[in-house]
Order: sequence, then structure tokens, then C-alpha cells
Amino acid sequence: MELKLQHAKALLVDLAMSCVLHYSTNAFIKNSSSVFLLAQLWLVAAVKWICLRCFLLGSWSEATVRRCVAVSCLMCPVYESGLTLLMNTQPENWSGSLSCPGKTIASTAAALIACLFWEVSFPSAKSATAEGSESAEKKQRNRALFMRVVRYSKPDAPLLSGAFVFLSLAVICDMCIPFYTGKVIDILGEQYQPNSFMSAIFLMGLLSLGSSLSSGLRGGLFMCTLSSLNKRVRLMLFNALVKQEIGFFEDKKTGDLTSRLSTDTKLMSQSVAMNVNILLRSLIKSVGVLYLMLSLSWKLTLLTFIEAPLIAITQKIYNTHYEQLSKEVQDSVARANETAGEAVAGVRTVRSFHMEHGEACRYGDRLADTHNLRTRRDTVRAVYLLVRRVGIQVLIMYNGRQLIKSGCMSTGNLVSFILYQGDLGSYIGSLVYMYSNMLNSVGAAAKVFEYLDRKPLVSIDGSLHPETLAGQVHFSNLTFFYPTRPDQPALKNFSLELKPGQMTALVGMSGGGKSTCVSLLEGFYQPQQGHILLDGQPLQNYQHKYLHQKVAMVGQDPVLFSGSIRDNIAYGLTDCDQKKVEDAAREANAHDFISRLEKRYDTDVGERGCLLSGGQKQRIAIARALIRQPQVLIMDEVTSSLDTESERMVQDALACRPNQTLLVIAHRLKTIERADQIVVIDKGEVVEQGTHQELMKKKGNYYKLRERLFTEEKEADEKSIFIAKPYTCIKQC
Repeated sequence: MELKLQHAKALLVDLAMSCVLHYSTNAFIKNSSSVFLLAQLWLVAAVKWICLRCFLLGSWSEATVRRCVAVSCLMCPVYESGLTLLMNTQPENWSGSLSCPGKTIASTAAALIACLFWEVSFPSAKSATAEGSESAEKKQRNRALFMRVVRYSKPDAPLLSGAFVFLSLAVICDMCIPFYTGKVIDILGEQYQPNSFMSAIFLMGLLSLGSSLSSGLRGGLFMCTLSSLNKRVRLMLFNALVKQEIGFFEDKKTGDLTSRLSTDTKLMSQSVAMNVNILLRSLIKSVGVLYLMLSLSWKLTLLTFIEAPLIAITQKIYNTHYEQLSKEVQDSVARANETAGEAVAGVRTVRSFHMEHGEACRYGDRLADTHNLRTRRDTVRAVYLLVRRVGIQVLIMYNGRQLIKSGCMSTGNLVSFILYQGDLGSYIGSLVYMYSNMLNSVGAAAKVFEYLDRKPLVSIDGSLHPETLAGQVHFSNLTFFYPTRPDQPALKNFSLELKPGQMTALVGMSGGGKSTCVSLLEGFYQPQQGHILLDGQPLQNYQHKYLHQKVAMVGQDPVLFSGSIRDNIAYGLTDCDQKKVEDAAREANAHDFISRLEKRYDTDVGERGCLLSGGQKQRIAIARALIRQPQVLIMDEVTSSLDTESERMVQDALACRPNQTLLVIAHRLKTIERADQIVVIDKGEVVEQGTHQELMKKKGNYYKLRERLFTEEKEADEKSIFIAKPYTCIKQC
């Protein structure tokens, strides 16, 4: 409130002083020449500045007060001086006795409106809100991010240097073409001179050829830089992602991660290659064109500068809306990718529930949202370009005609100037647009750097790799919470010992904690309390590669990667010959069915192994684990997809490794009863432990669980017999 009173006081004092000074100068200065009238205006402005400076001494530290005084004092002399220089008109005598109050009030009102417009469009640091301060911090952060992206481009420095050389050549050639266009018009308008005309045409053709070649080479080198940087950043991001702990992937959506790898890395690469390419070209051309415009007509050039404040004001509004809409577009694309990824990954579920049309509609809605956001963003850009281009051209044409009539300019020079002026507007527009686009690219870079800088919560920097490993595992008082369920303990004071040469079976109801034990033993998570010891050493002390070579797991639903069967069995091994692959396949009872295939071990399994049956995938996964000769083998109900013969052969192969530690999550009674140690887990705790005979005598949790499993298996067998009998009868008939 006090600041507003100071502004009002300044304007009232300015109004009173203007009247007094105009009357007083009119009494002493009777000369009506342009020089004296301009001198009078500037003298009045200087005196007003000094007086207001002294009068507002207490509030002079406020930037808004200083701007208000400056605009109020300088508006009249700047306006009249500009008209005199540009139009060669006589400056108006603002000290006429009758017109002075009206003109003075109009001048003060114009100053007030200009100050208000300035404060709304460009608030000062002290009057800025918290949002303005936050915006300044964001710009500073974006500049730091951009410089970091530039540092990632250092390996491409030779390409960038060559591109800059061709950029300079292309700019020089482009800037000379309008100049010679004006020369040709002057030659045709005056007495025709064939030699001069042919020389100008030849130079224009030569410059056009040089511009085309240089522009093509420049664009090619910048695109090579973009491709190289994009490849390098994608690889770095992928390496960073696959090193994260498993909990990271449970918390993040697949669509977000794939969007970072595809869309955001591309935008990040463009910030150096394409954006810097256009930015440098526009900057160099703007400086060169401005120099040529000044050489043709400095008066028209000054008139052109009126366009600059308009561009600055509209650009400030445009940047805000464009940046927000661009962020919304990126988020919408990520949501659409996530929807498509879910449908493709679960295509069997979609097909089984007859939801093809529903998923297509859901994906269509996501695409419609993206389309609407892009339409809004492009509409904002179109309105901005329309506002920027209208108005100044008409003023240039009118004043150019006056200069031609007065003999200050030729027709060809005016044509060249108009061509340059149109180019200057587009170059300035490119500068401000590419700045906004660069902010968008830097925003994508921030998301990429967020993952590049992230340190995995589960360390994989261990260095221990002993030559021999016994395989004794000890779970010591483990307490563990999943990151997505921090209020529900998956394991509570869990203790268990796995001994070499023994088979341990984990049994219990679903959600009891069996799979959690396996995940912790594989090093996917880090327990909040307790330790997992392998031969007396914590798991994190072992070298990452060594640990997963000695501790192998086969899941209930194994994942195969697109490629050959050989590549999947030898996955992760660099020194694996064909004999080892075949031996492992024989142990897993997979060699026979592989040999019957047309391409044998070179057969492509398809995406996620979709070209193989469930049992075939299971046997290949078992072979993939056995080929590593692991000391600790984890099997999560792997025999559920195997026939009786395959299950027997796998069990025989495991029996040939008497010193191996075997941990099995089982639901089949045959597998459970064969175990040396049975551990019953319920709600994250060990409730019973012992052999089959010992636990059956107790008639506790295991006894009840065994009876339930026996009943389920009996019902399943009866159902299979019931289904098989009609088929047998039909076949016999």
C-alpha cells in the first residue's frame, strides 16, 4: 500500500512540475527550430528527473518507483526525437499556453499505463511472487542441465566443429542473395546493362549453390551428431536402469521407463544437435542481417526495432503456455505407451476375456487426449506467430515509399531491405521459439538425468569371489518390508539354515513369504533387519557376477528372450561351447525335443518364448540354470509344467550333484515328501520345520496342509480321467 502511495505521489508531483516547467521554458525560449524544441524537451526531462529523485529519496530504492519516474520523464523527448529523426518532421511545441495541460496530462497518463503494463509483463525481483522466484531457479537449473548435455556431446566435437564451419558459409551466402536481388531490380529499372545484369545473375546462382551445399552439409553433420548422442545417452540410461534394484521396477510403470528410453532421450539429443543448429544459424543471421539493414537505411532499421518489444512481450506469454502444454503432451504420450504396453504384454488375458475392442477404445482415448493437447499447443504457436508478424510491414512500406520519393533510397534497396526485414523477423522468431523448445528438451533431460544419477538401493559392488564355495546359506533374524507395502511385513524374525547336499522345501499358503525368501537370496532386495550369509559372508560382499553364477534360480513362469535356444541356454555366459549347452539340455530332458526341431539349437523361441509350450520353456530354463554348475539352486514349482518322465529325469540330474544346496518352493506332494527338510511358513514366520515323517507325527500346520494338497491332487486326477475317457471312446469308435 505504501508503494502505491509513493507511485501516486510521484505522478502528481510529475504533473505539477510538467506544467510549471513547460510554462517557464516557454517564457525564456522563443526559438521554434527543431534543435531548440528538442533541447527544451530534454532539458525539462532532466530537471524533472533531478527534482523527483530528490523528492522521492525515501522510496528511490524501489525499482518500480525508478522505472515510473524514468518512463514519465523520458516519454515525451524520446517520442518527439524519434518522429524528428524518422519522419523529418518539426517537433511539436508542447509548451503552448492552451494545449499544455491537456498534453501534459496525456503524457502522464501514458507514462502510468506504460508503467502498469511493464509491471504486469515483467515484474521486478522484489515485486515478484514466490512463483517468479521459483521460475528464476528453474531457469538457472535448466541452464545447468543444458551445459551438462553439452558436456555429453564432447565426443562429437569434430562433427560439431565441421557443422559450425558450414553453418557460417551457408549464412554468408544466404545473406548476400537479397542484396543482389535488389541490384537486379535496380539494373532492370534504370538503363538496362546486359553485363551488369548477367554478373548479378551469375553471382546469385553461385551464392544459391554455395548456400544449398553448405546447408546440406551442415544439416547432415548436425544429424550425425544427434544420432551419435542419442545412441550414447540411450545406452547409458539403459545400463543405469538394469542396475537398479527390483523394487525400483515395481514402483515405476513400464510406460514411463520406455518413454524415458525413447521419447525423452530423443528430445535430450535434439537440445544439442537440432536446437543448437537452428539457434546458432538464427543468431548469426540475425546479426548479419541487422548490419546489412543498417547499411541500407538506418531510419527504417530503427523503425523495425518497434517489433522487438512486441516479440518480447508475446514471447513471454507464449513460453509459459507452450512449456506447460509440452509437459502435458509428454505425460500423455507416456500414458498412451503404458496402455499399449499393458495390452500387448497381457494379450492372452485380453483375448480370453474378449476385451480387444475395450482395450482399443482405451488406447484410442489416450491417443485422443494426446491429440487434443498437441492441437492446443500448436494453436498457441499459430496465434503467437500471427501476432508477431502483423502490423510492422505496413509501416515499413509506407516509410520506404517516402524515402524513395525523397531520393534517399533506390527501389532495389527497398526490396532488399524488405527481404532482410522479413528474414530478421523469422530469425528472431526462431531464436525465441528454439529457446522455448530448448527448455522443453532440457525438461526431458532432467528426467533422463534423474535415472542416470540414481544409485541402486541394493549394492552390487561386492568383490568377494572365492575359488570354492560350499553353499551353506543362513537366514539370520530377517525382517523385510516391500517398498510398495511399507506397513505390511513380508518376513518377521525369519531364521533358516540351508545345508549343502540337502533339499529344503518351503511350503505354506500363498502370500506367506516363500517367494520373498527366494527374492532375498537372489539379492533382489535388501532386508531392513538381519542378514543372509553365504558360507559365513553377507551376500552383498560377493561379486555380482560370481554370486549369480553360484546361486541360480528357475521360476514357475520362466522368461525367455527372443533369439535362439542356444542363446537362451547360454544366457550371460561368454565362454560356453556347444557341448556344454547340449549336456545341460540333456540334464533338463530338453535335448530330445530340441533335436526334433528343424533348426535344432538355432530355433528362434519368439518374444518371451511364445513359440514354445510351457513345458518346453520350463526345460530350457532348467538347462539355463544347470549349465552354470550352481552351488545353490532355487526352484520355484518348476516341475508343475513337466510330464512325469521329464520330472523324473530332472530329479535324477539333481541327485547326481550330492554337494549342491537345493531350495524348492513346492506344492506337489511327491516333491515335498522327497525333501530332506520341510519348512512351513505362515505370515512371514517359520511355524514348523522337520522331515515329512516328523511333521506328520505332530499333526500341526503341515499335516493340515498336506491333507488339503492331497485332496486337491485327487480331485485334479479324477477330473483329468473324466475328460480323457470320452476322448478315448471317440477314438475307439
